[in-house]
Amino acid sequence: MKFVDEATIDVVAGNGGAGCASFRREKFIPFGGPDGGDGGRGGSVFAVGDLNLNTLIDYRYARRHEARNGEAGRGSDQYGAAADDIVLRMPVGTIITDVETGAVIAELLEPGEKIMIAKGGDGGFGNLHFKSSTNRAPRQKTPGWPGEAKKLKLELRVLADVGLLGQPNAGKSTLITAVSNARPKIADYPFTTLHPNLGVVRVAPEKSFVVADIPGLIEGAAEGAGLGHQFLRHLQRTRLLLHVVDLAPFDPEVDPVAEAKAIVAELKKYDASLYEKPRWLVLNKLDMVPAEERAKRVKDFIKRYKWKGPVFEISALTREGCQPLIHAIYDHVAAEQKHHVEPDVRFTSEEGEGGEASKS
Repeated sequence: MKFVDEATIDVVAGNGGAGCASFRREKFIPFGGPDGGDGGRGGSVFAVGDLNLNTLIDYRYARRHEARNGEAGRGSDQYGAAADDIVLRMPVGTIITDVETGAVIAELLEPGEKIMIAKGGDGGFGNLHFKSSTNRAPRQKTPGWPGEAKKLKLELRVLADVGLLGQPNAGKSTLITAVSNARPKIADYPFTTLHPNLGVVRVAPEKSFVVADIPGLIEGAAEGAGLGHQFLRHLQRTRLLLHVVDLAPFDPEVDPVAEAKAIVAELKKYDASLYEKPRWLVLNKLDMVPAEERAKRVKDFIKRYKWKGPVFEISALTREGCQPLIHAIYDHVAAEQKHHVEPDVRFTSEEGEGGEASKS
């Protein structure tokens, strides 16, 4: 299936049905009074997160989604029927933005989460609605209210705990294959990965985290070189970035330090907050380096790169060093989850202090 992470759609909610001005007309019943019913509500448009979807391709071709109008009211006290709502199923992680205002309407972060994105119009009032002791023969009625119409931009950002960052052919796809059940395409040429891949890493029976592999970056990606840097959006929700570096490039003239610095520069150009995320250095393809040269080459790389953060030496192909890496990642992700506790809006600090004072 083709991976699509951006789409623009039009959503139109249904108009409310018009109210009816009618009077009861039956034999032997003079002055039967008003009996015009209200109009029905127009259909609304909802968006819901679906775990079974991982692309917005359905909205690349079906761009207009329109709900039905409510039925008009009728005589004999008959109210118009409300129109059915329509539900648009989208991948979890989709951001819905109003194109005209630029405001974010919703972020679908939970599976099954249902959010109204266009409200249907209310039905109009029939003359039955206006009757009173002083207005016994009302002829007023109102039309239905119009439904909302919006032009929306859909942007998918995958939900992952860890993101893999690096040059093409750095071994990111091999690494995600080695540590998870994901099976992305792997080949010996650049830009094998053309769209993000997600894999679940099982550390223990009830301990796991999600890792995302995105297409490789090269210098000048911000200006459109390679596949560009638009795929970096899929790393914005991660808690940790793994900068995968190829220590044994095919071309001996390629300097891994220069390539690593170019990646970091592109990251900073794209988003400063993404640049500030915790980032670990993963030196890959050590199986291609003679055993007696490994320590020297790693030490030289770290010294020239001026790196002071965590460093992991692995071979994704032979899975050497992968187990310590995934255990360290899980510990970091679990610690982040424990520290990130949503405040309880029912209690403020003042109320808490007052409560403590009252207890004392």
